Amino acid sequence: MQIKQINRSKTRAALRPVVHVLTVLFLFIGSTAFSQYPYQLAVLKYNGGGDYYANPTSVPNLAKFCNENLNMNISPNVPYVDVGSPDLFLYPFVHMTGHGNVVFSSQEAENLRTYLLGGGFLHIDDNYGMDQFIRVEIKKLFPNNELVELPYNHPIFNQKYQFNGLPKIHEHDDKRAQAFAIIENGKVILLYTYETDLGDGWEDQAVHNNSQEKRRQALQMGANIVMYAFTE
Repeated sequence: MQIKQINRSKTRAALRPVVHVLTVLFLFIGSTAFSQYPYQLAVLKYNGGGDYYANPTSVPNLAKFCNENLNMNISPNVPYVDVGSPDLFLYPFVHMTGHGNVVFSSQEAENLRTYLLGGGFLHIDDNYGMDQFIRVEIKKLFPNNELVELPYNHPIFNQKYQFNGLPKIHEHDDKRAQAFAIIENGKVILLYTYETDLGDGWEDQAVHNNSQEKRRQALQMGANIVMYAFTE
């Protein structure tokens, strides 16, 4: 599998934080941990009071599933990375979740926007209660882009696993599951999954007592998202 690299030549503004990141990355490459696991996912840490730390077992379980079923080599260690930190650029895929308020400062929004326009990928999964807040912050990130719903035939639903749209993992308000995206140059750079709660389905089975079928659907859909982010 050929992994997509973050494009660091989009704009002059994008290059400034990336130069720092390349220096850090060069030093990091020499470590045993990095050579053993060349790819690492992260969870976004944000301000506003929302529980960014929800579902602590979900992304490690997703990484394990991708390694076992997509022949990937992702580290089982999943750090939290601050939305305004230059360390954000170390991770090709960042997951965000929570139940409540989200607030990006202007500096944080600029850092996250630069990361995404430079080739990074953000998956936001509403853990129930985030929707009214995250839509405002997405508009802050991309005031000139519309958050569009992905059709069922979008490539993200047709990677290794075939889906007819998002699977419904938790009922919540009994609404249909929807996948929204910010698209730049024909590619999804930010994916917002709503009324599905994929992250709960990725967690250890004992946490939410999801059925094996629901966990399978959630992990397969998550693997599709990672595969899309890394290869498209």
